[in-house]
Amino acid sequence: MHGVMGKPPGAATDRHDLKTSRRMLLMLVLMTGAAPISLYILVPALPVLATTFQSDIQVAQMTVSLYMVGIACSQLIMGPLSDKFGRRPVLLAGLALMVAASIGCSLAHTLPQLIAARFLQALGGASGMVISRAIIRDLYSRDRVGPMISLVIAVMMVAQMLSALTGGLLEISFGWRAIFYFITAASLGIAVLIAIALPETRRERNESSSFRGDFGSLVRDRAFVGYVLCQVLASQIIFAFAGGGPYIVVNQMGRSTAEYGAWFAATGFAFLLGNLLCVRFAPRHSLERLIWFGLALQLAGSLLNLVLSLTGTNQAPSFLFGVQMIVMVANAIVMSNAAAGAISVRPDAAGTASGAMGFLQQGIGSLLSQFGAYLGGHSATTLPLTSAIFALSVACAAAMFFLVPRRNVVVSEELIEKAEEDEQGMM
Repeated sequence: MHGVMGKPPGAATDRHDLKTSRRMLLMLVLMTGAAPISLYILVPALPVLATTFQSDIQVAQMTVSLYMVGIACSQLIMGPLSDKFGRRPVLLAGLALMVAASIGCSLAHTLPQLIAARFLQALGGASGMVISRAIIRDLYSRDRVGPMISLVIAVMMVAQMLSALTGGLLEISFGWRAIFYFITAASLGIAVLIAIALPETRRERNESSSFRGDFGSLVRDRAFVGYVLCQVLASQIIFAFAGGGPYIVVNQMGRSTAEYGAWFAATGFAFLLGNLLCVRFAPRHSLERLIWFGLALQLAGSLLNLVLSLTGTNQAPSFLFGVQMIVMVANAIVMSNAAAGAISVRPDAAGTASGAMGFLQQGIGSLLSQFGAYLGGHSATTLPLTSAIFALSVACAAAMFFLVPRRNVVVSEELIEKAEEDEQGMM
């Protein structure tokens, strides 16, 4: 692996060793996975929470829905703070909040108390999601950021897939509070590891830099807006399909929820495969080329599902989900590399860029999930949902085509590094 950028203050002397270390990869995976794993680990216990607190299941569901709001808010707050104060202190503060909130969850005596503590848990835990992307950009060259994000996601997804099973086993064996004992211990362990082993990776910044200035310069940059829209719109395909899929499979196709779960897991495996392919092929292809390959494959898959809907062919899960797996492979390639492009527009403001992108992804995602559920639950065919996914694929490609300038000259990695180092020197 190659392409590490200039040395930030407090970093290890040999950046190559830092970049290739398994310890760094482990820390990136743990800080990225803290919030999403804590989200899914509680899902199996929701019916038990409703029964325990003698409440409606919709109220118990707020321990999940408001948790997602906390994730969105955290990314908008923690990213800019990490640009201003450094990655380490903001990440450690976020993890400390997660530990305290997790203890609060385990001690909650009412459902509103639990919901409030869950929101704070997400607010602190999601700091790792946004700061991990900024750290990757601090450590790696532009064309290596995408595959590194993919590698972290790929490893994290394995743990995330097991989180619901872990939560169910903990609840059955020791009760629902044991889930929060586990989260408390895990988040505390991550915080200790970060405190001991993670160096500060943020580059020196101009003292006059501010969130308003960073954000203003980013939104005025066409390339940044294009990359962000491409990444966010690609992620909405996942939210829309996840929202409408259960209703289509169970209500329209008359299949069981267990069968839907198996097919949904298959699309998750396809997304994992896409991330691994990105890691495999990134060393030989530029970031833009990978994005366009992913966009072409994503458009082809979504168009095929649309055609199958028009002909009535995909009224069976094997067709609908089989083609959607193609879309998910492409989706993973597009999302990781578009994210890399967005946080590389201004490397010194990578935290702000990462936070804005994550906030839009989660915020719009909550709406698209509801929209997907409406399309799936109020239709007799798959056509409305597959039409929406095709429209998102087209919009995703349009954002990249019209907003991100084409790179007509292939610039060597050494020149890219030199230009970015000169830029830092001027600041």
